[in-house]
Amino acid sequence: MDDKILQIDNLKKYFPLRNGLVVKAVDDVSLRLGVGETLGLVGESGSGKSTIAYVLIGMYEATSGKVFYKGEEILRNGLRRTLKQKSEIQIVFQDPGSSLNPKRTIRQSLSVPLRIHSRGSSNQSLNEQVDSLLEEVELPRDFADKYPTALGGGERQLVSVARALAANPSLIILDEPTSALDVSIQAKVISKLIDLQREKSLSYLFITHDLSLMRNVADRVAILYLGRLCEQAPAAEFFENPLHPYTKMLLSSIPVVTLEEENMKPAKIRSSGEIPSPVNVPPGCAFHMRCRDKMPVCELERPVMREVSRGHEVCCHLEI
Repeated sequence: MDDKILQIDNLKKYFPLRNGLVVKAVDDVSLRLGVGETLGLVGESGSGKSTIAYVLIGMYEATSGKVFYKGEEILRNGLRRTLKQKSEIQIVFQDPGSSLNPKRTIRQSLSVPLRIHSRGSSNQSLNEQVDSLLEEVELPRDFADKYPTALGGGERQLVSVARALAANPSLIILDEPTSALDVSIQAKVISKLIDLQREKSLSYLFITHDLSLMRNVADRVAILYLGRLCEQAPAAEFFENPLHPYTKMLLSSIPVVTLEEENMKPAKIRSSGEIPSPVNVPPGCAFHMRCRDKMPVCELERPVMREVSRGHEVCCHLEI
């Protein structure tokens, strides 16, 4: 898509430690997200996925880099962004059990963003809008007077989605929204997110470690490793023609249940060694210590992202 709702340029987020060392959680990441598009941001734990999300919503201040939302730079004033920008960029966290206040009813939790973003004034108006939000995520109206602990995990996550919708957003960051749910409940939540996207022309930054989920959900996929971007491509191209050795390793490890699915995967790749510490990222390519295709240059020079076909970019020294 040509219309960008979000543009991230050379984003860095470093966390200094007391001993003078630095954790480079996000190290020079550039991404684009189109209007109405879903970008899947995938990586192992500690790759920097959630850190990017927290910078985007203002929980963290970026070390350097630029972020543009609808063409306007939103990091220029540090954490100070307009109320409109805050309302239009919302997040759904991984664990609804901890992101919803257990001492507030669902009605109270949903009323807070409605009040903040001036979508309701009188109690009657607020109550009507709370009921409407619950209907949008296909939850009964009588859930409004229940507490989060009385709901199941999937129901709590749908309440979290409703809370994000209360601010009337254009962009929703989904930070592992289904990883804490049973598989059967995951499907219901994902289906509802897809329906809402179509109905409201929402854009999603979908953060996950589950590559198999991205095949059916994402328009494009980007892979992170130790805070660095390895590869990004349209979803169909990504699964049919993975290029980076790390991407191939991830795809080859996806569990499948049929021989047909197994034949669609890259040849099984077993990595050697452990994931390096983010405090001591190796020089050159961060993945070279686990890569079976490494060359001498991989240990010395950091590769740069390059486009190998339309919309397909890879950060690797290999001749691809």
